[in-house]
Amino acid sequence: MIRRTLAEVHKEGELHEDDTLVIGKHTVAVVYYRAGYDPKDYPSEDEWSARILMERSNAVKCPSITYHLAGTKKIQQQLTKPGVLERFVENVDDASFIRKCFAGLWGFDENRDMEKIKEAIANPDAFVLKPQREGGGNNLFGENIRKKLLELMKGGTTDSFAAYILMQRIFPPIHTTYFVRNGELIPQKAISELGIFGSFVRNRGKVVLNEQTGYLLRTKASDTNEGGVAAGFAVLDSVYLVEE
Repeated sequence: MIRRTLAEVHKEGELHEDDTLVIGKHTVAVVYYRAGYDPKDYPSEDEWSARILMERSNAVKCPSITYHLAGTKKIQQQLTKPGVLERFVENVDDASFIRKCFAGLWGFDENRDMEKIKEAIANPDAFVLKPQREGGGNNLFGENIRKKLLELMKGGTTDSFAAYILMQRIFPPIHTTYFVRNGELIPQKAISELGIFGSFVRNRGKVVLNEQTGYLLRTKASDTNEGGVAAGFAVLDSVYLVEE
């Protein structure tokens, strides 16, 4: 295994005629992105060129650019539109069941919902305003939603509006748990978020593997808005099932 920045990949990487990616003396089989999820990771054209170089190669990308984009807030919002989810879930009953799990999501492109914007300004605690960012610490809550929407309405362009997604805020049940802080066991009111891991491998248009492979449980203090583990807002947890 070797580690390289995007700038180093641009400097050292090359693509052979058979689409093999070579970094220095190493033939690359798998590209795993530890960075590349934030615009700040691409300060120059060199980093963009490195990303394109790796995407064009026959190395397995984790994630590929298509999978990367599929996880963005904008795609999540688009999937809530009538007929979009059904393009990927052919069974009508399955699609209907999945839709019941969706929170409300609204995009702010040319057809932005002004009534929903006014509702969010009047009652910001019922919503979360999300930019196209990952990693925690980027979402806006409460009064910050009101300020941002008023700012955008006053002088925002279509592009600056479209950079955000408005989401109905989810209020999960609060439970008591124990956090370990500096070696001490501290009881605290908390909320948890369960995510399901999936393994997905495709070769061009053919799906090779697509299955559920585990779960991730994130737990945080109930009075904390953000939920990123790496950003320090939440911790990794495990499920303890009991019979009612």
